[in-house]
Amino acid sequence: MSAESNSSCPVCRTAEVVCGKWTLLLIRDLAEGSARFCELERSLEGISPRTLSLRLRALEEEGVVERHTYPEVPPRVEYALTPKGEALVPLVEDMRRYGTRWLLGAAADATPTKPEPAAV
Repeated sequence: MSAESNSSCPVCRTAEVVCGKWTLLLIRDLAEGSARFCELERSLEGISPRTLSLRLRALEEEGVVERHTYPEVPPRVEYALTPKGEALVPLVEDMRRYGTRWLLGAAADATPTKPEPAAV
């Protein structure tokens, strides 16, 4: 597949949006409802404030997240998924099901075995 065809491939374009580190976890958290910056920072253990800010800004530019600023003192800012962002929630849910089935617990520990040869 050429670079030119990648730019018109829906899978490649979606991957460009969601494959940044922390992106899917932000979508997962915002699927629960709007959240403030500090709430997201606490939820995403290990993310730096700068990285969180950059990821939120990039998702805003993609139209996945919207920022609501309230005229209060001190100012209150909340982030929420747009309809475009909400459309990504089933992807996160599918990943949760996959991880539960194949990467956690007994299924993850099971070693694949070769099928027995058919009896002749």
